[in-house]
Amino acid sequence: MGLWAKLRPSGWVYPTTILSLYGFFANCRVAEPFLTPYLIGPHKNITEEVLTNYLFPIWTYSYLAFLFPVFLLTDFLRYKPVIMVQGLFLVTNYILLCFAPGLPAMTFLQVNYAVATSTEVAYFSYIYSMIPLEKYQRATGFLRSAILAGYTFGASLGQMLVSLAGVDYFYLNAVTLGFMSIAFLISFLLPMPKRSMFFKEEKAAGPPSQKEDRLRNNSHEHPVIDMRAAGPEEEKMEHDGRAGWCSKENLIAAGNLLWGSFRESYSSRHLVYWSLWWALATAGYTQIFNYIQLMWDHKEPSATSSIYNGGVEAVCSVVGAAAAFSVGFIEVTWAVWGELALGLFSTVASGAVFLMAFTSSIWACYAAYVLFKSCYMFLITITIFQIASNLSMECYALTFGINNFIALSLQTIITVTVVDEAALGLDIVKQFIIYGSYYAAISFLFLIRGTYIACVRNSEPKEPGSGVVVISSERF
Repeated sequence: MGLWAKLRPSGWVYPTTILSLYGFFANCRVAEPFLTPYLIGPHKNITEEVLTNYLFPIWTYSYLAFLFPVFLLTDFLRYKPVIMVQGLFLVTNYILLCFAPGLPAMTFLQVNYAVATSTEVAYFSYIYSMIPLEKYQRATGFLRSAILAGYTFGASLGQMLVSLAGVDYFYLNAVTLGFMSIAFLISFLLPMPKRSMFFKEEKAAGPPSQKEDRLRNNSHEHPVIDMRAAGPEEEKMEHDGRAGWCSKENLIAAGNLLWGSFRESYSSRHLVYWSLWWALATAGYTQIFNYIQLMWDHKEPSATSSIYNGGVEAVCSVVGAAAAFSVGFIEVTWAVWGELALGLFSTVASGAVFLMAFTSSIWACYAAYVLFKSCYMFLITITIFQIASNLSMECYALTFGINNFIALSLQTIITVTVVDEAALGLDIVKQFIIYGSYYAAISFLFLIRGTYIACVRNSEPKEPGSGVVVISSERF
């Protein structure tokens, strides 16, 4: 009976398994490491300048426009419909890549992919509305492992098909379309959550569950609509389904909960600085990830040379995962040394980006990218752990959305000034010099602050006989 309870749609194993399968297939993007060679090749015949200074910026601008509305809509619709929309738009994305010719179609492709990207928040948010609190850590590990396994498998398969079988890039996109179609079909199997994090609705009868009590305590007891005390009109709205969710009282309650979660998330200076690194570093990382294939093609043109983009991305996934996994085994007082670590590893990342820009060797460029991505994966894991361990799930979800929104806003500013043909429109090498300088500025900021905090906190008085430093985080 215990195993059957877990495997039922209402248990925790079933939704975790289905969502993990979805994450695996949705990230089996065999063609993604070869996107730039495909677009500038004979299939699409787009010039490198148009791709760099016109097409790719459209994705950034569209992503910024969709991110925050989709974040709120995801919670309101209770996650599953948004995951299904993501699957649909991923299918559409590869249909366009396979069969739609011309620059206008590729322009629409960037907007389409921005919608798919903006819905990624639903992937992790979904599971937290479906399973018990004590299963969060295990479920999160399964979901992240599924993403890593899917991406590594897809990149490795793409590299083998190109290097060993000489498969044309078009067929890589066709294979990826098949994987995206499987993911889309799997999304239909997900059970529908009965609640959301911010747009809450009480059950019609019965005392609140222990889980609901925990959520209410985590949210500082912000008001929710109590249907048990509702009058005839409210009861009618409840039975009408979605009408109750759109009521003025529920929207006000959701707004109060959002505001309370925001205040809790950024009430500590310690959390603010970790969030600052998250936003700054993610903006630079995403920009480099988006344009690295153009740098590789500049170093070693895909039209005349063998390329190993898929193999490099697969190695990055494994090394980055190992770096992130190692965080759990490093015994460091992150409250004391964490920000100094952010500065030191950001310095290494900055050096790796400069190496990508100045080296003439494609292999050195590959190695620098692996080093850069591993540093980012290592640091973002520490950052997420530091933030999530101090917040309730509602606050963490909101912090995740706000930090990524700020990161995307910064990335948009970089794109507008550095990449867009309407402004500087720099070539790819000069862009990476700017990105290296950007990471150097981040590392300088956190080296200074991290050194200061380490010195001051190590000089704090210790509790008698305990060897524990007495720390007041609000001072910093």
